[in-house]
Amino acid sequence: MTFREGARMQPGRVSVGGGGGGRGGKIALGGGAGGLVILVLALLFGGDPGSLLGQLSGSADNSGQYESGAGTLENCETGADANANVDCRVNFTVGSLDTVWESQLQPQTGVAYVQPAVRLFSGSTNTGCGNATSAVGPFYCPADSTAYFDTSFFQVLVDRFGSSGGPLAQEYVVAHEVGHHIQNQLGDIGRAQADPQGAQSGAVRVELQADCYAGIWAHHAAAIEDPNTGEPFLEPLTDDDIRDALSAASSVGDDRIQQASSGRVNPEGWTHGSSEQRQQWFLAGYRTGQVAACDTFSARDLDAPPALR
Repeated sequence: MTFREGARMQPGRVSVGGGGGGRGGKIALGGGAGGLVILVLALLFGGDPGSLLGQLSGSADNSGQYESGAGTLENCETGADANANVDCRVNFTVGSLDTVWESQLQPQTGVAYVQPAVRLFSGSTNTGCGNATSAVGPFYCPADSTAYFDTSFFQVLVDRFGSSGGPLAQEYVVAHEVGHHIQNQLGDIGRAQADPQGAQSGAVRVELQADCYAGIWAHHAAAIEDPNTGEPFLEPLTDDDIRDALSAASSVGDDRIQQASSGRVNPEGWTHGSSEQRQQWFLAGYRTGQVAACDTFSARDLDAPPALR
């Protein structure tokens, strides 16, 4: 999905560097891959999973360099910038997500949308959930209502997990993290920690719902107009765009990552759902545009979203 060349976006929407408040606590490990691949990435890159998890909880030795302040993206003014630069693409995608959810969340749920903070970082950062490194992938911290991205992760998805490198594959990851913010607003994100593992667990249902919310954004994104120009931010979705998103969703399925890392699949260890489930729930949101279609918690069969039957 590409942005219209003349589209313009709110400057300063996404911050760069710095960190959130150090209020401690655990990160809700829900990402486009995020917490699911922390162990896998450690194994692939020779890291120590224990130290990575320790950094997430704020209990590790914080010997890394953490930036104390945050700036804003520069030279990210138009859709052409977003199409050419991955950091600008995140900025524009977040602006598009804001526009979609401001128009859809309250009419559909009665809850007014509150914009999450979004921060780009490289290497390591302080968050409201503790200290984190790039090894965890993109993640959302409910303690400071902030989504964190090291955009080098998008290339990891391509190189290590076989995802498409297309723009909607990257935008899907951003939309998934903002999906966790929607869950935070609606009071559902805590279900992951209450039931953290297994094929039918709350964690899997939280992640699949965030995939579905990403699909809702894709459904509405090319139709909702930029209030400044009267034109949509994005060009209409193509079949290739949808294939990009499904490729990213598939690449971070529990079954695919388990198979790649250990040679076997163990549903009892799932935290995000299978590749097929992630694709199906994204499609449920994309085809309907409705929050009600994303009720993974009531679904009896996570392989078959009711909206697609």
